[in-house]
Amino acid sequence: MSEKTIGVFDSGVGGLSVLRAIRHVLPEVKLLYLADQARVPYGSRTLEEVRIFSESITRYLLSQGADVIVVACNTASAAALHALRNSFPGVPFVGMEPAVKPAAEQTRTSVVGVLATPATFQGALYSSVVERFASGVILLQHTCPGLVQQIEAGDLDGTTTRQILEDALVLMLAQGIDTVVLGCTHYPFVIPLIQSIVGPDVRVIDPAPAVARQVSRVLQATQITPATSDMANSASTNLHYLTTGDPQAFKQLLHKLNFPNQPVEHIILTNLP
Repeated sequence: MSEKTIGVFDSGVGGLSVLRAIRHVLPEVKLLYLADQARVPYGSRTLEEVRIFSESITRYLLSQGADVIVVACNTASAAALHALRNSFPGVPFVGMEPAVKPAAEQTRTSVVGVLATPATFQGALYSSVVERFASGVILLQHTCPGLVQQIEAGDLDGTTTRQILEDALVLMLAQGIDTVVLGCTHYPFVIPLIQSIVGPDVRVIDPAPAVARQVSRVLQATQITPATSDMANSASTNLHYLTTGDPQAFKQLLHKLNFPNQPVEHIILTNLP
């Protein structure tokens, strides 16, 4: 058995919602988090662009010692997960799948709202999930234009952010939704605002805990070394942040999102536009 390192990436800070869940389940594991903020947001880009970005990031994380790659971005998962598994056949990948299945199982009104980026809705992964699990359920979709940028700017509850979410959710509420699926890893950071709009009777599904459990299963299958108490107590030293954007801005966002204040390394990737 050997100690494993998990590489986690997203277009920006959204994947931190997944990172947080992974650290809760596996506090002892070494983590590399890469935010591709030079090219955020991914959701409005073509699937081919996102695939190229994702392959470049994967190569970088593997070069830094990552054993497992978590594609903590719904858009990148939709655009690139299948291609990544083909291009890196010996590497375990964990991606994001829109939580349509639990929503379809839990809804009482059979009307579910899905918030995601255009690229996620266009991807074959979303279509496959809908076809397999959403029979008999009405799915109301909205792309929430500008919401990722608001979250990247640290605006989690301002007037503009609320307006974007109200534009998406008020009409859905009028059509009877009782469940909201968060199809973008940025969106869990505005769950309090979403909940204030939809009310306590509407369930909001954050997929991050389920993804973290899948990461744990993958690590068990790849023979991770059990943690010692010293490793568990020094979990903060097992986390390394990387960004293609402004490291200082990233550190400010970490503080805003209630993550520990740690160094952030600026990196340059190939295939930058």
